[in-house]
Amino acid sequence: MKFRTEIEPMGPREPITHDDRIVMLGSCFTDSVGGLLARDGFNVTANPLGVLYNPLSIAQVVQRAMVGAPYTIDDLTERDGVWHCLELESRRQDTDPQRLLDSLNGDLQAFANNLRQATVWIITFGTSWVFELDGQVVGNCHKLDSRLFDRRRLDIDEITAAWQPVIGGRRVIFTVSPIRHLADGLHGNQLSKATLLLTIDRMGAEYFPAYEILNDDLRDYRFYAADLKHPSPMAVDYVYEVFEKTYFTAETRQRALLARQQAARAAHRPIIK
Repeated sequence: MKFRTEIEPMGPREPITHDDRIVMLGSCFTDSVGGLLARDGFNVTANPLGVLYNPLSIAQVVQRAMVGAPYTIDDLTERDGVWHCLELESRRQDTDPQRLLDSLNGDLQAFANNLRQATVWIITFGTSWVFELDGQVVGNCHKLDSRLFDRRRLDIDEITAAWQPVIGGRRVIFTVSPIRHLADGLHGNQLSKATLLLTIDRMGAEYFPAYEILNDDLRDYRFYAADLKHPSPMAVDYVYEVFEKTYFTAETRQRALLARQQAARAAHRPIIK
């Protein structure tokens, strides 16, 4: 008797090995899975410029890095003596605009190098709802007055148009975050996620079903954190297991296990009497 609709590993897929250089971008779910890959010995960079949730903002920062367009004072917004880069997460702010620009452009150059050297990009879309300031989509509102922003949902054509030039001939694996964005209610969240799923399908891109694993396979609140929005550590581990079975060869799994064991030993703190 079966009590769950288990999602089997997809296949055949081109493997991911320890020889790959992986860049992961997107929602905070990216950081969770990226941390597990790093633990298992992979060369992975996850969200080096910070967490971004909507696909347009992720595409914008990737395009900026790839064409080498540095941030300038025109990319900053000043409020009450604090300068903000709304294209990126809220920690990208400073009372000194030049200091902020120096930090942004140093990190942008490193990010551009990561992108060029990567053999695999893993992109996690979180939501298709966006905030706009003066007609421009922002990556984060930096806790500024919400009345400054307009809010809308991106459409499939808009996201596709932003991403198709970025993908080129690169290997890009897309996924949709299972984290629930409930500001617009459950129905609004479903519309948002459906837009993301349909966009990835429209692009004919490689897709890993993290969203379906949590919502259709596990589908139980015990697999969520206390906020009932984010996956629990157990759920993240389960998603990673399916990812591992999908993309790792037997040799890669063995090497990952050895790295995992070494990480566990390194984290162990002996009792000193």
